[in-house]
Amino acid sequence: MVNKDELVLHTLLGSCVAACLYDPVNKVIGMNHFLLSNRRYSRELPYTKAEAGRYGVYSMELLINAMLKQGASRKNLRAKAFGGAAVFNTTGDNFFCVGDVNSRFIREFLDTEKIPLVTADLGGSDGRVIYFFKTDFSVYVRKIKKIYAESIARQEKRYWKKALIKQDEVPPSAVELWG
Repeated sequence: MVNKDELVLHTLLGSCVAACLYDPVNKVIGMNHFLLSNRRYSRELPYTKAEAGRYGVYSMELLINAMLKQGASRKNLRAKAFGGAAVFNTTGDNFFCVGDVNSRFIREFLDTEKIPLVTADLGGSDGRVIYFFKTDFSVYVRKIKKIYAESIARQEKRYWKKALIKQDEVPPSAVELWG
């Protein structure tokens, strides 16, 4: 979501990551929310070589382009990033390293694109609810108690199962966008 109006953008995060971008000069803000939902990713692969990274790249490019259309200048863009929690209680399992991969991805993407990462709250085991305020570009973060984080983990596992089943039915080039 991108906006020039005075409003607050918000989302709920588990292993997903939200990038909050802003142009302080032209007063444009934007936020995305992505879960790299593909079975072909790994802690060891650079995001540019992993299929999973393409979804994050696509989400970031959509956000940046939407902001530019609203009057933002690429040279003024700044970022704040949140999420990437390890909500699954699985250690060493390459499949459930979504939070780690997402956290590494957003840092590498912003570094590659030379967009300064002003602040980040990535990783850990707690889910988050974030509120991004246009008035001063601040982000309020509320950590989610463990009982709620477990609920998020269950929802994400259900999503993963559905995504993997659907993936076998959908051509590899198809992309699903969430509104």
